[in-house]
Amino acid sequence: MRFIDIILSGIALILFAPLGFVIAIIQKFSGEGHIFYEQMRWGKDLKPFKLYKFASMLRNSPALGTGLITVRNDPRVFPFGRFLRMTKLNEVPQLLNILLGDMGIVGPRPMVPSDIDFLPVEVQRKAYSVRPGLTGLGSIVFRDEEKILSATKKPLRQCYCEDIAPIKADLELWYVDHKSIWLDFTIIFLTAWVIIFPNSKLYEKLLGTDWAKFEKRIAALLI
Repeated sequence: MRFIDIILSGIALILFAPLGFVIAIIQKFSGEGHIFYEQMRWGKDLKPFKLYKFASMLRNSPALGTGLITVRNDPRVFPFGRFLRMTKLNEVPQLLNILLGDMGIVGPRPMVPSDIDFLPVEVQRKAYSVRPGLTGLGSIVFRDEEKILSATKKPLRQCYCEDIAPIKADLELWYVDHKSIWLDFTIIFLTAWVIIFPNSKLYEKLLGTDWAKFEKRIAALLI
């Protein structure tokens, strides 16, 4: 799959280059004038690496407001940053991480060091026995994570670590147990699908009978 990751990410970078150039210019002359955002994340076998995104928030946002948690209508997000986040274009620079070997196209989403400690060690090791991905089941199912965080009555970090992160981890473990080229291409398709149709639950068919064990837990977060 590594060969496929290199080929697909290389082609994607070439195709994206013209739009990326336009985004870079807009970034340079809006917000705080910086184009990229870099953050340390956990990679395969829990080795740290530097993840790249298009900047969408105040540079000092981790020290402001809700910290590493982003909620709906977060005042730290730039107007153009909202568009980048809504379309997921802010994630495209991670194609560079794929070429560098830090990530694959599909896999568990790489977590920040401060969040992964809330998962049991055995879960951490299994989930990150494969390369983290640009997209994955957690990204698809929790595409509107900000809605949950905006509605919770718990402190935001507590909600994320106690409620959201464990379900995401179980989704990633499901992926590791069922990993195949066919599954990876299905997840790539679903990622594009939910961007166009954000309310779609097509992913439920992917999970099949296993969906029942996730559905009740996810529904409880939306009450």
